[in-house]
Amino acid sequence: MRDYGLSVFFLAALVPCCTLNANCSTTPSALADSEDTDQAIPLSWLNSDALALMVNLLPDGAAEAHRSVNEASEVATQRGCPQDGNAGPAAGPAVTSGCSARPEDPKNAATPAAGNLTKASENSPIERVVLTNPKPADRNQEIYYRNKTELAFDLGTFPINIPFPFDFMEGDPYTEHPLKYNLVPAVLSLRWQMTNLGGPWIFRGNWDLTSSGSFTWIPSGPETRFISYDMGLRRNFVPRNRNYATYWDIRLGVGQINAKGPKGVPYAQGEDWPEFTMNLGTGVRYNFSPRFSFTAGLNYMHISNMDLSEHKPNATDPSWGPINYGINVFGPQLGINMRLGRPLRGSE
Repeated sequence: MRDYGLSVFFLAALVPCCTLNANCSTTPSALADSEDTDQAIPLSWLNSDALALMVNLLPDGAAEAHRSVNEASEVATQRGCPQDGNAGPAAGPAVTSGCSARPEDPKNAATPAAGNLTKASENSPIERVVLTNPKPADRNQEIYYRNKTELAFDLGTFPINIPFPFDFMEGDPYTEHPLKYNLVPAVLSLRWQMTNLGGPWIFRGNWDLTSSGSFTWIPSGPETRFISYDMGLRRNFVPRNRNYATYWDIRLGVGQINAKGPKGVPYAQGEDWPEFTMNLGTGVRYNFSPRFSFTAGLNYMHISNMDLSEHKPNATDPSWGPINYGINVFGPQLGINMRLGRPLRGSE
């Protein structure tokens, strides 16, 4: 209590010293030159350590209030605003304009007077900036891009026998033969994506070039196996920012089969080599990541020797040779794809 009274005494004695003095900015040299020895000592002359000591002697509430006043005074000084007791008429509107509310205080900036709300908005120096969300990047660009290579393995079963779809081009009727086949192909492929994504609307996508080696097991039919090399194209139809894409593909190849037609088996294949093959497929691809994906679809498979076994009769072989009946089947096929090499920069 004695410390508090002592500090109040010092403040009471020193504050009027500045307020009653006509010039509070008097410098020490000016005071030394002054003949008026009774001139009051300005508050600014006090040692900063002494002021800090007196402030610390104040109770907590009074000390905090004193610091708040000092902070407000410093802000006003930086803005050129007159402080209490020193405004005077000389300050004029040029000095005091805009000093009633500080922009540094977010409360003052956010709550203008109700009557001046429209005017303040119109005269505000801050222009409204409308931020628009940019078009999101398509993550499929990390999966389908030029020069990407993939290793693919497909396994299917084709138990459904149908007529040759292109019989109309050969002038033949659409007929099925009594001998039924079931083919189970296992296909190992190397896929090279030739282009980046492109194209309008639902046709947006890219092209694959496929090179495949195939072993086909024949569980139903007189032959038991077919081995071939195939090449083809695949078109991927890729929507934006989706994990799935549809596709269709075509592959043409040549291979060897253990034909039973030359041995007299009705409707069997006419010769071992060459046997030509064509595959047409469509399906859906699901991407687990930029590296791995899964495919599921339907595939049509054709095998024939293009009538090469039906030779004309000659002196050594008076017959026309085995008839080329061919094989035409389709069914479901599943596959898995794995990216080879490094990923596209920034995709993983």
